[in-house]
Amino acid sequence: MRQLLLFACAMYMTCDRVPAKEPDAKSLAANVIASAGGKDKLLKQFRMKERFNAGAKRTTSATTRTSIVAPPKYWWVGATERGVEPAKTTTWAWTLGVLTDAKSQVALIPGVTEDKTPLDGLRITGTVSPALDMYFDKKTRQLVRVDWRNDIYIFSEWHKYDGTRYPAKCIMYKRKTRAPWFHHEIIQLERLKKLPANLKK
Repeated sequence: MRQLLLFACAMYMTCDRVPAKEPDAKSLAANVIASAGGKDKLLKQFRMKERFNAGAKRTTSATTRTSIVAPPKYWWVGATERGVEPAKTTTWAWTLGVLTDAKSQVALIPGVTEDKTPLDGLRITGTVSPALDMYFDKKTRQLVRVDWRNDIYIFSEWHKYDGTRYPAKCIMYKRKTRAPWFHHEIIQLERLKKLPANLKK
């Protein structure tokens, strides 16, 4: 009897120590989209009033402007399309649209810790070149960080809007030195059902 009890205790302790199963890439992407309100609620084309400045710190004298964005193809300032612009791709990332494209290939990558918060990682290829890495809070599944090309993007101050969520602030860091060099803030945001007719493509 004593041996049976010891065996049962050992089995219990072993099972109790089995780590939680890590999500696969597709299920992680699905959970991220669901946590943002679902695919149909993601921001696909919108107008935003934005404030931004270069430098190590966010400043009160930052530049303001209004943009209309339909990532990953278009970004207008006024009626003028910006042409080749990396921000179109990173906007496609933080709006999570890149995760919904059938041509996007997603793969798990080792997680990181950002400001003491553990993050799960996904690498996106197929629709983005070079590969783009996205990192999500393990608990909330909110996007915290994007690593792409020579920069690291850190997102914060998430706002609820029309059934979804978006990060109002972003700080860009040099990937090699982790030095902050650009600050961006969304002051106002409006979903657009149709694009204005005067926009030039």
